[in-house]
Amino acid sequence: MSASFREIERVARFLGQQKELGIPELFLDGLSRSEVLAATAKALATSRSHGADQAAVPPDRSRDRKDTPAGADAATTAAVPDLGGADYDTLKAAAEACQLCRLSSTRSNVVFSDGNPNARLMVVGEAPGANEDKTSIPFVGQAGRLLDLLLAAVDLSRKESVYICNVLKCRPPGNRDPMTDEIELCAPYLKRQIALVAPEVILAVGTFAAQLLTATNRPLGKLRGSVYSYEGVPLVVTYHPAALLRNSGWTRSTWSDLQLLREVMDRG
Repeated sequence: MSASFREIERVARFLGQQKELGIPELFLDGLSRSEVLAATAKALATSRSHGADQAAVPPDRSRDRKDTPAGADAATTAAVPDLGGADYDTLKAAAEACQLCRLSSTRSNVVFSDGNPNARLMVVGEAPGANEDKTSIPFVGQAGRLLDLLLAAVDLSRKESVYICNVLKCRPPGNRDPMTDEIELCAPYLKRQIALVAPEVILAVGTFAAQLLTATNRPLGKLRGSVYSYEGVPLVVTYHPAALLRNSGWTRSTWSDLQLLREVMDRG
């Protein structure tokens, strides 16, 4: 077992425990891998005493649900705009003003992207969560901290070599699963983002991103482990970091996917 894998497994387990105990998030922006581990060790010592007096809070399983919430509003019938010729600023402005679906009435902010628009790697997640909805930045919560560590383990960084976005640009209420019509209405923004960023490789994290970009309905567990092509761009799929916080047993599989990603990038 490599040192990098042990580090990731340790942090994934710790962040998962933090989340279930309801302990305030540990923000690791701008830290090196060694600093991340040092901060984790210090916080872990503190959280042990905190957790001894607090019953564990059941993890949020909303991402696991496949049903449609009762009484959900129908999407609007507004036509999807033609984004084929939009430049980056025009595309971002269109997304920020979008009112095509029900999510426009419940969002606080549109979450368009983070990272380098000239990146080698594009990471595509599923949908913003509560922290992202507040900050307009994707992957800023516990899952974001873990994603940054995963990327650092294969010498990648959102500040230098990675562009990050989601299938949906607005948070579904209660972090429920994206609905089919919401994905269909928001997909043109993602498609144009990919065309404009023109990454060397795409990493899809989570079921909804993987199924959309591979154009299949196969379970994520059966999709991962292979290299696909999205309009000529190599595509690798893996578990969402939030899933690793609930099930650290998937960390080894995710590590294998990252090694595959690195091989694809190195071949390019």
